[in-house]
Parts: sequence; structure tokens; C-alpha cells
Amino acid sequence: MIDREAGPLSLPDDWPARPARSMALNRMGTYDWDLDSDLMYLDGPALAVFDMSPEEYGGRPSELGSRVPGHEGVRIVELVSQALKDGSATFGAYLRIRLQDGSRRWAHTQGRISRDDDGTAHRVIGVVRDAAQELADATARLGLVGDRRVRTSVVENTTAALAHARTVQDVIDVLKESHGLQRLGANSLVMGLLESGRIHLVAEGPEGSFVPGTRITRVDEEYPMSDVIRTLTPSFIESAEEFEAAYPDLWPYIDGLGITAAAYLPLIAQGRPIGALGLLYGDKNGFSAEDRNLLVALVSSIAQSIQRAVLFEQEHDLAEGLQQAMLPRRVPAVPGAQIAVRYRSARLGREIGGDWYDVIPLPGDRVGAVIGDVQGHDTHAAAVMGQLRIVLRAYAAEGHSPATVMARASLFLHELDTDRFATCVYAEADLSTGVVELVRAGHVDPLIREADGSCRRLPVSGGMPLGLSAHFEQLEYGVTTMELDPGQTLVLYTDGLVEQPGTDLDDGMEQLAAFVGEGPRDLQMLADRLCDAVDERGGEDDVAVLLLRRRGVYAPQSGGRLQQHVSRNDPQALSTARRMIRAAVSAWGARDRADEIELAADELITNSLMHTESGAVVTVRVVSGSRKRLRIDVEDRSSALPHRRDAGEAGISGRGLMLVDQLADAWGVESRGSGKCVWCEFAVGERSAD
Repeated sequence: MIDREAGPLSLPDDWPARPARSMALNRMGTYDWDLDSDLMYLDGPALAVFDMSPEEYGGRPSELGSRVPGHEGVRIVELVSQALKDGSATFGAYLRIRLQDGSRRWAHTQGRISRDDDGTAHRVIGVVRDAAQELADATARLGLVGDRRVRTSVVENTTAALAHARTVQDVIDVLKESHGLQRLGANSLVMGLLESGRIHLVAEGPEGSFVPGTRITRVDEEYPMSDVIRTLTPSFIESAEEFEAAYPDLWPYIDGLGITAAAYLPLIAQGRPIGALGLLYGDKNGFSAEDRNLLVALVSSIAQSIQRAVLFEQEHDLAEGLQQAMLPRRVPAVPGAQIAVRYRSARLGREIGGDWYDVIPLPGDRVGAVIGDVQGHDTHAAAVMGQLRIVLRAYAAEGHSPATVMARASLFLHELDTDRFATCVYAEADLSTGVVELVRAGHVDPLIREADGSCRRLPVSGGMPLGLSAHFEQLEYGVTTMELDPGQTLVLYTDGLVEQPGTDLDDGMEQLAAFVGEGPRDLQMLADRLCDAVDERGGEDDVAVLLLRRRGVYAPQSGGRLQQHVSRNDPQALSTARRMIRAAVSAWGARDRADEIELAADELITNSLMHTESGAVVTVRVVSGSRKRLRIDVEDRSSALPHRRDAGEAGISGRGLMLVDQLADAWGVESRGSGKCVWCEFAVGERSAD
């Protein structure tokens, strides 16, 4: 039994001690609970915790139910019951007490369970105390910890967002977007950058807050940003009255914006000011030390981002200007064709690429179209691109075949003091016949857009990229010959138009073909739309585009003209020359004499290659006069003139010129300085009856 006259019990020596401060601040009493009789003694302080007088308490634990809300009582009973059953020596819990006035406060109880030798519990001795102040202090401490975490999170999140900012406008957008301003706790911001002793406003603050005459200001003028740049010291304006007193000339323009506080901080990078940032608040009064430290830490990160952005824009403008200077300044007008070109620089990163295009007018109503990409994204790639473009143009203008142009360009790049390679497509088109010869060096295949708008991939024989083919001594480039009908468009482009993260190249080309097919018919609008599509998806690579459309039937004034250089050891060039002649015969209305013309031309070319070392230049052209004639010239550097002769005894040779004489309407030999030209002519159109 509990001795009620014994007064407050003494706690065991090993009872957990409470800090002295908590004992002083909190009311704490003791209880002694006899489990066998279910009587519980509460001393005066313990009764005070339960807001009960001695007269209200009769010694039974159940009588405390009026002071412990139902769900709290159930929880405490379950806790104690579990401790008694599982052999625990102690227990403890927080609980809420219902006071006489109906309000509630927190309390805490701890108990020690006394057991006999067989583990049966007989007595619980414990304490109960007012925990309201303790929990209030803990909540305050948690609040401080939470505030510090929030501030740390603000710095980390803002810094992480700024890491992706590439331009000054990107930095401003990060800070001005809703989450950015929320992180800073501000309603709006203003920002100025220092350049040549003047502050250039780049972010104007809230709508309607622009102050006339402040777009560009001097550092010595009386404005907040001027002051912090001049002194390199942050300025914290803690009230509207303080703002008005400090800047009376500025205040009338912003009085109606509801600004209650402002912070202006210098942007300092590498020890020198580069601008200033102003944060405007509409619901803030004063700045705590924590607020100030947070803003100073943030502005340091912002200043570094601004400096990176300024350097990026300067370097990118310089590099892009260099590349633009190396591209053709204008596209020449080409009779019989519509041409559109575009170059879109990379939007991410300050690097530029080696993408380029070129349009090369050639003799005989022909035009060369080039699209290419030098490996790398830097000024070195742009410099190599400029040299390669000039070389390709020179080789094409010299009259070399497309395969030879590509092989020589590869040798040139290999001999440069560079480790870069390049991909390229070179197309040489005769617009009077529509014959197009294409050579591809490791580049993506072109597309053909039909006159009805449908679009398809054009497979082109490929060789190794320029530079690599010379390195591995694989300079043979296959030539693909096709006819470009009036209204058809040849689409040349670099891989930035089709490469997308996570997308297969073939899938990208299929998507591009569908996009081109659905695009506008106007070439200039189509070229713009292709570049806009890259911007919309956030393409990171630069892009070059060249669109060449053959107009309707084109009749050159001086007649058509095609030319092909054929080397002795270049069977591909001989095959290309034959295709060229076949296409010319078809285009110039000589289909009825196609077999005769092709056979005669083949004999002249073969004869030249057999008796000379330097190869031959084959030219097919239309000769105007009283009657339209198709003429084939085969030039070489041998001065020895051919002549008709009888076939040898074996009957293997000697029939070439005899065959030409029988097939052609006229043929002959002309001396050409260091060589000669053997020619034959055929009347085309209707032939007169013999």
C-alpha cells in the first residue's frame, strides 16, 4: 500500500537527471503507483500539472481521466500495459492535459517499474512535468534549423539553376522566373552591368517601374546601383521612408509600386565590379543578419554567372563572326535553278562548328553545290573549314570530275597541320539536262523533294571522310548520277539537322524527310522552317542547309555543255563520262540516235586513253546553226594526230575511226597547242531523207 502521509517520495539514485534549467522553468511532480491495490499517490506539484486540487483526487488513476482526453488516455494506457508485459524497466511519453478552463497543454511522464524475482510488476515510481515550455523551445530550435536549411537550399538551388545559364539573359530569366524570385524572397529585381564607366540597365524591375534617363547611367550619379558599385558595399533599405530619404529624386517614380524594402548589392567578380543587382520587396520590413548573409552569398554566385555569360557572349560573337566571314557572302544567281542556303550556329556552348555550304558556278551552264562539316566545335574547326571551302571551289573550277575534286580535297586536308577530318557532299549539276553527279565523303545522304511535295532519301555512293581517305590511302570515291527533273529539289544538310539525343540517325532522317515533305513550297521559307525546327527542339549542334531546285525547262542561249575529265587508271570516270553522254542525248532530243552517239563517243575516248598518258577531257555540247547538232570533243595532250587505217591481221584494232566515220555526220581532228582534240557531230531532231 502507498503511505499517503509519507509525503513526496525520493527518486532512485539512478533516475535520469533533468537539466537544471528545465527543472527551474518547468513544474514537476512525482507519483507512486501500487499496482496490486491500483492506488496512485500524486504530490502537490504533480496534481498542479494535471490542474487538480487534492480535494478533486481520490487516489485512483482512473480519476485522472477527466484531465486526459480520451485518445490520449488510450494511448498512455496501451504504452504502460505494453511496458508491464514485455519486461521493460522504464517507460516515458508526452501527453496532452485538458485544463479546467478547457485549454490544453503538453506534459511528460516517466516511470520506473519495480518487479519481484519472477519478473512480476508490483510498483511504478515516476515523475510528471509540464512540457509546454520545453516543446516551445524545441519548436523554436527546429524552426531555426529549418530556416538555416531553407537558406542553404536557396543558395544551392539558385546556384544549380545558374549553372545552366549561358547568356546574360539566361541569368536574368533564372532570377526573374517565379521560383527564382520566391527563392530570393523578392517581388522583382533590377540589374545593371558596368561597361566603360557606365551602368547599362539589363533588367528593368516590375512592370511600369522604368525611370526615364536610367537606361544608361554614370557611376557617379545618385542612384542605388551607382552607390553600391562605387563603394563596393551592399545597401539594405529597410522601409519606404528610408528609400525616399536616401533617393528623393528616384522615389516619385516608384512610390506607387508598393515597395517596402530593397537590397542593392554590387556584382563583384575577380575583385572588380561588373555591375549591380537590386531586389525589391513588397512585404518585408527590415533585414536580419541571416538575410544579409544569405543575399551576400547569393550575389557572389550571381556575379560569377554574369561574368561567365559576358565572356561567353563575347567569345561566341567573335567565333560566329569568324565563321560567317568564311562562308559565302552571297549566293550567285544560277540560271535554271532556285537556291536557298542557311547557316544556324550552335545555341549552346560558346564553341562554333565547321559546318559550311558553297555554290560554285561552272562553265557550260553547270553549278557545283557543296555541303560539309569539319570535325570539332571551335575556331580551329572554322579555320580549317575556310581553307577546305576555298580548295574545293578551286578544284571544281579547274574542271576536275566530282570524284577527283573530293580526292584532291582529302589529300589537301591530310597534308594540313591538323588532326581534323571533314565530311562532305559535292553535287555537280547541269541544269540544261538535269544531270547531277554526286560524291559523298562520310556525310549523311541528301534528300529529294518531288514537285508534288513528297520527299525521299537519295542514297549516294560513299567514301571515307576527307583527310581519313588520304591517310588510309583509299581515295576512290564512287559517283552517283541522277536526273533532277524540273520542280525537284535537292536537299543538302549537315548532321545537326537530324541528330537528336536518343534517336537513331536513320529515324532522324525519316523524320526530316517527312518534315521537308510537309514544309512550304517556297525554298526560302522552307530553309527558315528547317532551322526554326532545330531551335524549337533545342538542338545543340550547328546546322548548314543548301536547297537546290531545278526550274522548268531551261534552254541555254549557247546550247548545253557537259564536261568530264577521264584518267587512264580511273574506270569510274570513264563510266561517269558514258552516263553523262547518255543523259545529254536524252535531254537534248537525240534519243533516236542514242546508240550511234554513245558508240562513237566510246571509240574516241578509248582511242585517246590507249595512246596518251595524261588522260582525256570529254565535252558534250549543242552547236547552234542552221541545224541543231550534238558535238563530242575528246581532248588530250598528245600531239600525234590519229588517222584512219585498216584493221590489223588479227582484226582486233584499227576499226575505231572507221566506225566513227560511219556513225557520225562529221568528224575531225584539231591541234590545240600542247595537244589535240578529236571531235564528231550528229544532227539531232528530224533527219532529212537521203
